[in-house]
Amino acid sequence: MTLTSLLVCADASAVEVLSRILVDLGIGVEHCSDPSAAALRLAAQHFDAILLDCDDQQSAIELIALARKEHSNKTTLFIAMVDARNQVRDLFSKGVNFIVYKPISTERASSSLRAAKGLLRRERRRNKRIPLHAKVSLSYGAVENSPATLVDLSQDGIALQSEIKVPINSKVYLQFSVPGHASHVRLSGEAAWQDASGRVGIRFADVPQTSRHVLKEWLKARHSEAALQDANKPEGLGLLSVSAGDRRIKSRLACRLGADVYRVGSSVPHRCSLSDIGTGGCYVETTEPFAAGTAVEIVVRTHELKLRVRGTVQTMHTGFGMGVQFSLNTSEERVKVEQLIAWQTLQPEIPV
Repeated sequence: MTLTSLLVCADASAVEVLSRILVDLGIGVEHCSDPSAAALRLAAQHFDAILLDCDDQQSAIELIALARKEHSNKTTLFIAMVDARNQVRDLFSKGVNFIVYKPISTERASSSLRAAKGLLRRERRRNKRIPLHAKVSLSYGAVENSPATLVDLSQDGIALQSEIKVPINSKVYLQFSVPGHASHVRLSGEAAWQDASGRVGIRFADVPQTSRHVLKEWLKARHSEAALQDANKPEGLGLLSVSAGDRRIKSRLACRLGADVYRVGSSVPHRCSLSDIGTGGCYVETTEPFAAGTAVEIVVRTHELKLRVRGTVQTMHTGFGMGVQFSLNTSEERVKVEQLIAWQTLQPEIPV
């Protein structure tokens, strides 16, 4: 499904530049010249992103608030076009996610919009995928009924943990169950990728009607539960909350980052991988996870930066990994985490 955007701007030259970039990025674009016309479109349709000229900052803030009231646009990404007169910090606090500085140029806007597209695709993907730990029977070629562990599930594919190497692009056959359903899900798919830790991405190919019905009903129920939980958390503690500011705090990005993890007080590193990260915490993949409540220190190095952050293990999955909540005690630590997340949004999307 094509990503969609609404461009709210009266400057014809800026509209031309931004529309061309959006189309080149494969993002559909609609244009409104003023906020009042945009408000009507927001009431009728969901947009993945809204690009908003903040020449009149108060009107822009009012449009952001209006969009957040519409259920279909609660998770919409806002990209603000600003100049030196704008109060950028205030815009961020009201829900803006990205900034493009005026005068608008192709070079200046392209970088921000590429980063925004990466976040849009990850956020859309994450909306559709549900974490699930279950046993899977995996068969392909001469291999029959090899045991694997289901990691997450969507209508179109799954990620699983396998001890055997699965050839990329090979046809695979899967059998598993989902909670609350007696019927097994049986289907075939194609191996899209496998990383060094044994995690495999499978795209579904042939899904019988009975299995498709089970998947659809289970996923629908899980998404409904998630929406209800978010609605009952006034401070935006769900994965995607009403406030874009809250979403920046709690949203998690899929990633593949090498990390050294230490028990606090120990100098012995445990080489692990981070499979998702947000400013609130991360998931650490390791075959030897620490017990819940363990204080840890995580060190991540990239070409651009080094992050050292402490946290506490919240959940532990034996033989697979652990969820860690960060303990961010200084503004410098928070900035470092945000910089790492911003860098991660520019990396190629993790498939399936």
